[in-house]
Amino acid sequence: MHVVSLNVGKIETFLWEGRPIRTGFRKHPTEGRVALVGVNLRGDDQADRSVHGGRRKAVYVYPSEHYRFWREELELPSLEWGAFGENLTTVGWLESTAHIGDVVRIGNAKLEVTQPRSPCYKMNATFGRADMIERFNRSGRSGFYLAPIEEGDIGRGDPVELISRTVQSPSIVEVLAKVASRGSAPGDTEN
Repeated sequence: MHVVSLNVGKIETFLWEGRPIRTGFRKHPTEGRVALVGVNLRGDDQADRSVHGGRRKAVYVYPSEHYRFWREELELPSLEWGAFGENLTTVGWLESTAHIGDVVRIGNAKLEVTQPRSPCYKMNATFGRADMIERFNRSGRSGFYLAPIEEGDIGRGDPVELISRTVQSPSIVEVLAKVASRGSAPGDTEN
């Protein structure tokens, strides 16, 4: 398991369905190492911190293995890392292998897996598709959030080292299955 791309983004405004959308969804690969300070990666931002970012959703991980599916599904052969708003595009770290409460070291930062992602309307706006959230949720390819435990810096190529796992903690896939059986969104509102 390792980081194949580290992605950050600034807040931007664009029009969607005739109204301005202010968002930090669009992330772009960056070179070098980036500091995780407080609840954010340096150079990254979120437009609405009441529901995005914060301690429990400080860093968003999305597996690179999902990109092949999306490139075909959306007919976007040039879909680049960071397209799903993720901070870390990884390889070998999937929703089936990440468990709630897992503590990992990436670079010299220490983080905890907290929850799957539940996207808001800004995903539809960014992709220019009214059905993107529905497709995303239906796919089971949610990615997941990390909470910082120790600040540090992270870079492309850094291994993801599992430090500890809570006994009986559910995987992200198991959380998604439970949520689907209840018919609710996978994310909580705690920041």
